[in-house]
Formats: sequence, structure tokens, C-alpha cells
Amino acid sequence: MTYSGQVTVGGPADVHELKDLMITKIAVGPMDNNAYLLRCRATDEQLLIDAANDADTLLGTIGDDGIASVVTTHQHGDHWQALAAVVEATGARTYAGREDADGIPVPTDVLLDDGDVIRVGRVELTARHLVGHTPGSIALVYDDPHGHPHVFTGDCLFPGGVGNTRKDPEAFARLIHDVETKIFDVLPDETWVYPGHGDDTTLGAERPHLPEWRARGW
Repeated sequence: MTYSGQVTVGGPADVHELKDLMITKIAVGPMDNNAYLLRCRATDEQLLIDAANDADTLLGTIGDDGIASVVTTHQHGDHWQALAAVVEATGARTYAGREDADGIPVPTDVLLDDGDVIRVGRVELTARHLVGHTPGSIALVYDDPHGHPHVFTGDCLFPGGVGNTRKDPEAFARLIHDVETKIFDVLPDETWVYPGHGDDTTLGAERPHLPEWRARGW
């Protein structure tokens, strides 16, 4: 089956099979959050991005192999409702952006700064600190050596725009700047984007609209 990235709460997961990495996307919770389970194909080590909600569903997706790590993209409550239960069940290390960790009510084992590398088995993910949606939001970039990059953007980039900055012009200016300079300016159009809610997109699909986003201010 071809990966579409289209998932619904209560429905099946969708799996993006890369040469070195398997990416399982599942939707959970009343705010239709996306959670992503990454599995290194060489070692079978797993990492979860956003234990957002519905711990039973997430743990069922994780399976008996457990997870080594869980990354919370940012401090907003809809992205960590199942974090305590998942960590208790798996003993996973917790990762979050340094500036957001205090807003997450589960201790963060590893504080992330821009450019830090997180490993899942033999696969490396690079953290990019994006300010504006929250002070410490983190996107994760997987630069696939066998193909195009993949980026997990939390609530900082979606199809059609950047994340909510609550009509704060300064916050919007910071977020659009960080998304442009740390994502669009350094990654190619083929880069696959996995957001915190809703469907996936690519940087190529969104890049022509950057001037429109700047002009409208959200």
C-alpha cells in the first residue's frame, strides 16, 4: 500500500516504509493529534514523537518491543496527555525543547537545543528549535541518505501555513523567520512534512505560498 499520511482517530495507522526507517502515523484524541512511531530497521529500536493521547492505542501500536525514547514537540497539553502512562509502561527516555520542558508535567530526561542529534538505533534525527508557537518547540529532521529528507514539525508548520501564534505579530514574525531559515532555506522541495495534526505535505507544495503567509500575518 502506498503511504498517504491520511489517518483518522479510531482508524488504522499508516506506515511510511523507508530503507532504514519505518514511520508509523496514527491519530489520537479529541484534537485529532498525530503521533509518530519511528523504528530503525537495522536494530528494531523505536522512538515515539508526541504521546498525545489515548495511551492504550499508542502502546498497542508500539507493541512488545517497547520504545527507547519519546520526544514531545512542545508544551501544549494536547501533545502530552498520554506521556506519563507511556513512560511508565515503557521506561522510555523523555526529550523536549529546553524552553518548553517546564510546561510538560513529566520530567524531561534530555533537554534539546537547536542542532542536537537524537538517535533511534542507527538513524539520526536533528532537532531544530522553532520559536513562536511556543518558546521551545522542536522539529525533528531525518536526512535520509537513500532519498529526500523528512521533517516532523509539531505545530510549527502545516499544509497552508505556520502554527497558531495567537494574533501576536512578534510571535508570528519569529515563527515564520525560524521556519524559513531552519526548514525551507536548508531543505529541498522533496522534503516530506509530518505535522502535529492533519495531513502531511511537502516543502515544495508550501514554498510558493510563503509570501502569502507573511502578508496575511498568520
